[in-house]
Amino acid sequence: MKPDRRALLTASAALLLTRATSAQPLQAMSTINIEERSLAELQADMAAGRTSARQLVAAYTDRIARIDRDGPRLASVIELNPDAPAIAQALDDELKAKGPRGALHGLPILIKDNIATRDRMQTTAGSLALIGSQPAEDATIVQRLRAAGAVILGKTNRSEWANIRSTSSSSGWSARGGLTRNPYALDRSASGSSSGSAAAAAASLCAAAVGTETDGSILSPSSVCGLVGLKPTVGLLSARGIVPIAHSQDTAGPMARSVRDCALLLGAMTDKPVDYAAALDVNALKGARLGVARQFFGFHEPSDRVFAAVLTALEAAGAILVDPVTMPAIDTIADAELTVLLYELKADLNAYLARLGGNASVKTLADVIAFNERSATREMPWFGQELFIKAQAKGPLTDAEYKDARALCLRVAATEGITAQLLAHRLDALIAPTGGPAWLTDLALGDHFVGGGSTTPAAVAGTPSITVPAGAVHGLPVGLSFFADTGSEARLLNLAYGFEQASRARRPPRYLARIETA
Repeated sequence: MKPDRRALLTASAALLLTRATSAQPLQAMSTINIEERSLAELQADMAAGRTSARQLVAAYTDRIARIDRDGPRLASVIELNPDAPAIAQALDDELKAKGPRGALHGLPILIKDNIATRDRMQTTAGSLALIGSQPAEDATIVQRLRAAGAVILGKTNRSEWANIRSTSSSSGWSARGGLTRNPYALDRSASGSSSGSAAAAAASLCAAAVGTETDGSILSPSSVCGLVGLKPTVGLLSARGIVPIAHSQDTAGPMARSVRDCALLLGAMTDKPVDYAAALDVNALKGARLGVARQFFGFHEPSDRVFAAVLTALEAAGAILVDPVTMPAIDTIADAELTVLLYELKADLNAYLARLGGNASVKTLADVIAFNERSATREMPWFGQELFIKAQAKGPLTDAEYKDARALCLRVAATEGITAQLLAHRLDALIAPTGGPAWLTDLALGDHFVGGGSTTPAAVAGTPSITVPAGAVHGLPVGLSFFADTGSEARLLNLAYGFEQASRARRPPRYLARIETA
């Protein structure tokens, strides 16, 4: 592979962005403050007449051009919505005539490029195979966001096919969008697979963003990009219209710069809007019983020093720490989890592709595999598709291998894991480091994690988890995760809010070329 291949791929993504932004002339937005602004602050600005939805769209578009396409070149936004200015203008007119629809009225939101929109944007999961396919309708969560008054500003880049194509993939890379960079250190990974949503929200390229997760794809990029990210209970948010991996673990979720913004965005995407933000309490940690999942500590000494201080801060805020708490056998289910994902990938992706209709060039996973082989120089310059091939070889979901693997996953992660520990120790939640700091990007060899990631128990159990900025290692953010049982989103948001307000750990990115040395 020639060394300029990555530059060509990145240039291709930039061309897509240029075409999208050229539909509307950019305005000088120096008088509008959008950096690090919360949803509530932006809405207050609109209510006071200091800005409008149309001006916010122009301001974020301008910032994307300066930071994402030029300057640091994050490559986090794969495509802008050419209809966003007109949508924003209609929402401005509605605001004057009727008042706001809710907390998201007129606010520009970016969504991941596996979330379907029935408009002039693409929905590709980062793959060239899906370019030109047209979903029959907006994903259900997009319908909810539009009903809440959000402006879908564009789509974000992501790990192609959510890192399920190969064991040696690099998070944040897709054939369609190139490589997303971490805004805290540009040579570091933004993790994945919701890489672009994380980098864009961290860099204030949107009011907030939506990602998706199967195991770690919201939590890990949120952690390494200094964000709050919430993976809801599987099924709380509709998965209809989202390019799938596995129905037993897939979910969309909010990614934002604060717990309150995360709560507002989550509430807007539920079938019936829920005001999760209303009950947030700065004193939520007082008397809360938190189980310290020690099996996810001890992988990286600098990170452990950060989390030692975190535990002290939790106790100072009134939390009761039960230390240690162990989920037996959780580290033994990696093979079973992968078996479940491969079976469900074949079944669920085939069903999704069949619904795309006649304009889709691929109808099955087998078609995608064949497309990648034909387009290997563009699709597989860095890694292959051995996991796709293994998934294609799997049988139906009635196979004993699948049912046994799924039963094992649920028993270890849920029944004997999260649920058992919550009951045995009378816990409000378990806590652990979300993962280590961002690693150096290595397209030739793929991802290389520090270790200790705690996303698997909640992912496999289908229960919620939230990560909150906890500190930094050499300027690279690390997050603290709270996770609990099914339907505990409100409780987790409240605990996370209490910690956020006590720690104030988030720092905006500085777009360094590399980490600073002492």
